Amino acid sequence: MLLTACGPNQPTEPEAATEQPAPPASPDEVRLSPAQAKAAGLETGVFAWKNMTSDVQANGVIDVPPQNMASISAIMGGYVQQVAVLPGQRISKGGTVAVLRHPDYIQLQQQYLQSKARVQFLTQELERQKILDAEDVGAKRKLQQARADYASEQATLRATTAQLKMLGVPLGRLNRGDITPTVALTSPIGGYVKAVNVNTGQYVNPQDVLVEVVDRSDLHLELKVFERDIVRVKVGQRILFKIPSRGSDEDLVARVFLVGKAFNDGPQRTVSVHAHLEPERDDVLPGQYVSAHIQTAGRCQRTLPEDAIVQAGEFSYIFSQTKPGAYRRYRVQTGPSENGDVAVTLLDAGADTTRLVRHGAYFLDAELKKGQDAE
Repeated sequence: MLLTACGPNQPTEPEAATEQPAPPASPDEVRLSPAQAKAAGLETGVFAWKNMTSDVQANGVIDVPPQNMASISAIMGGYVQQVAVLPGQRISKGGTVAVLRHPDYIQLQQQYLQSKARVQFLTQELERQKILDAEDVGAKRKLQQARADYASEQATLRATTAQLKMLGVPLGRLNRGDITPTVALTSPIGGYVKAVNVNTGQYVNPQDVLVEVVDRSDLHLELKVFERDIVRVKVGQRILFKIPSRGSDEDLVARVFLVGKAFNDGPQRTVSVHAHLEPERDDVLPGQYVSAHIQTAGRCQRTLPEDAIVQAGEFSYIFSQTKPGAYRRYRVQTGPSENGDVAVTLLDAGADTTRLVRHGAYFLDAELKKGQDAE
């Protein structure tokens, strides 16, 4: 009786353990049992429509506009008496960077004082000649000569005054008779000293750049974009860039504010694109190399999560559920990706786009290959 009672229950358990899905009808089809589908965490759904941007890759440097850079030279040659700054030092607008001395500075101040005294004399002489001419006593020629001498000396005085102002000689002190053998070179902008190219005692010429100053208040990107891509770059587009020398994968942000209208000189045909940092940063340096991606205007495209796409050489693949437990592979072409979503274009017709596999595609691909290897 015990054997008879246990007999009918014995074949039931092995049948459940050996339950297998039916073999696929196509080499692109894979079938899963309910247990396999549950273990793989398969999720089905539809395409998501998103405005996907496409990137233009560009390289360049962090730069400052020309008006934020100053190369300081001597107006007249002279000997360096003092160097007042060091590279990296902060300097305000009008601050002294070096002091020069030379006998020519003294001679120019002497000419100014002599010309000024002569103008005073000629002014008085002109007044006398006007009085004599009014009384019909003096000759007309003398009045004309006095006017010519006065105008000539006035021109000399104005020219000498302009030269002294360019040198930076204080005229107020000079008008009191105080002649100085030195002149101070000052910075026309505020910023940081980039380079100091002189030392004490050195003779410098007007064409020599003595000190370079950089104002970091308007740092921006200067990128080189190839000819084939420049038509896609517009003012206002967002840029994500990295600075390799920082040793960080952090994406910094900038925005295009100027697109060049001519090609740069050189073997490669590139156009300069300038972008403002967003926000302004003080932890980057002018001259640092950057690798950038310009996010050009996008369009609304069909997307799937990255987990729904199997990358396989020239083509990529997605899966669609054809019926319960059955899934078919379809070829797609991938486009730009953003925030884990990838734009896709179907290359094979007939896919059920209402039951696309959104998660678990790699599990299905592994099962498909396993079945092909078994055959």
